[in-house]
Amino acid sequence: MILLPGLCGAAELTIGLIPEQNVFKQKERYTPLGHYLERKTGVKIQFTILSRYGNILDRFAAEHMDGAFFGSFTGALAIRRLGVEPLARPVNLDGTSTYRGYIFVRKDGGIRTVADMKGKRLAFVERSTTAGYVYPMAFFRESGVSDIATHFSEHYFAGSHDAAIYAVLEGKADVGCAKHSMFDRVSRKDSRVAQELAVLETSPDVPSNGLCVKSDLDADVKARVTAVLLKMDQEPEGIEVLRTFEALRFVPTSKDDYTVVFEIAKRAGIDIDTYSYANE
Repeated sequence: MILLPGLCGAAELTIGLIPEQNVFKQKERYTPLGHYLERKTGVKIQFTILSRYGNILDRFAAEHMDGAFFGSFTGALAIRRLGVEPLARPVNLDGTSTYRGYIFVRKDGGIRTVADMKGKRLAFVERSTTAGYVYPMAFFRESGVSDIATHFSEHYFAGSHDAAIYAVLEGKADVGCAKHSMFDRVSRKDSRVAQELAVLETSPDVPSNGLCVKSDLDADVKARVTAVLLKMDQEPEGIEVLRTFEALRFVPTSKDDYTVVFEIAKRAGIDIDTYSYANE
């Protein structure tokens, strides 16, 4: 666990982060946002970067977290199981406040269909991600693949979206799954992604990683944090922090925005109430 130090003050928020990318890159991305929130709200912010997606549910109550930037599926799970309240989510550089799941392959790998994937190696991200597991499982199920273990020679969990992308890029897997925003982010820094990888399937749009807080969080603190996030793009310092965060602005988020995630889970044969998100 990595704790990012904040300022001293009466109010303090502990906010969990899922490992959508390498933990050091995640720290680099969120640190300026935390410091900005502290300066503007007077509330001390501590980010806890978790080693696994599912840990954010297990540890939310155990470590007395006040909120978390949940992924779309962990957000859906947390809304249903923990009763959290969504506040805001970022708008990506492409102008959307959503992301899509990609299923991708190497262009030179000879794979264009699900049938071509027979006997190949598959890299998921985590069992508790929409783009990195839930959507692909829905797609394969609807494409006639009744058993991942027999259709693919190997399937495993890379642990983060960028790791799944590089698994295919470097030939450690033949088929990969990841969120499009991370695919684009890695592509901007590594030209091989666009040159060597091909996207075969795309999921419906789901909400980008949004800040959700516990239902009994102090109303004044909740209002201050929300107001600062939603007005960041209206002043120079906020714009600079958003640039580092690789976002244009934040927009309001509600529980209704997660309806599509529940629908994809149903297509994948997943019961949100009983689902075990531990990687196998």
